[in-house]
Amino acid sequence: MATILGAVTTSHVPAIGGAIARKLQQDPYWKPFFDGYPAAREWVASVRPDIVVAFYNDHGLQFFLDKMPTFAVGAAPEYRHADEGWGIPTVPAFRGDPEFSWHVIEQLVADEFDVTTCQEMLVDHAFTVPMSLLWPDTVDWPVRVLPIAINTVQYPFPSPRRCYRLGQAVGRAIEAWDRDARVLVLGTGGLSHQLDGERAGYINKRFDLMCMEELVRDPEALARFSTVDLVREAGVQGVELVMWLAARGALTGAVSKVHSNYHIPISNTAAGLLVLENRTKAAPARAAA
Repeated sequence: MATILGAVTTSHVPAIGGAIARKLQQDPYWKPFFDGYPAAREWVASVRPDIVVAFYNDHGLQFFLDKMPTFAVGAAPEYRHADEGWGIPTVPAFRGDPEFSWHVIEQLVADEFDVTTCQEMLVDHAFTVPMSLLWPDTVDWPVRVLPIAINTVQYPFPSPRRCYRLGQAVGRAIEAWDRDARVLVLGTGGLSHQLDGERAGYINKRFDLMCMEELVRDPEALARFSTVDLVREAGVQGVELVMWLAARGALTGAVSKVHSNYHIPISNTAAGLLVLENRTKAAPARAAA
């Protein structure tokens, strides 16, 4: 049976991809950010996932304002990156798992989530940057992936509670899959930031740290916020916190924090990282490669 190992939630700023490409990890501006990731990579390497389920938001590469699904789930044999105009080098294609994808999709529809299914799907920096942070210098990704895109671009947005419930439904679907698989959940975006308007450059450290604490301790409390609350407290783009809530919702057991990091600012954004372990039944043993 499939086992949910835990979750990694992380910022996905496109400038991170540029810093990786230019090898700026030791640059004084970037070092406090990149120093947070070795511990996350060590944990991921220790639990050895087979599949990554990633909650993220598309920024106009796959979807645009004329067609903007609230929730879109990948069902493709592979997922490719393409030029987004940020100057970020494209990364190798990711392997999908259509059988697993359709199982999750069918379970979500049975759970009354009306999702858009994508048998072809481009993934943007919100997906590729976190994957590159966890598996740097990768030529052949060691995991299969299932991308789940959540609309945070065009109103109306799904509420934080709805996104949390989506994550819970995905968690149930994963555990209902009758295959041996070790699944890591990824939630990307945020934390507080606003890129335009009168509050451009807005960062709310107090709110960010509260959210990181409550994601571990009491995610239902965060789910009670409205979308307007998130915009007020975290900025217009800070609504990306809903991806973290979805990832947390997918964890089905007793959750413990393995590692965290918080740094401001990176490209006018509060950058956060959480590594959460999901303790349910024991994961199937796997010999070292």
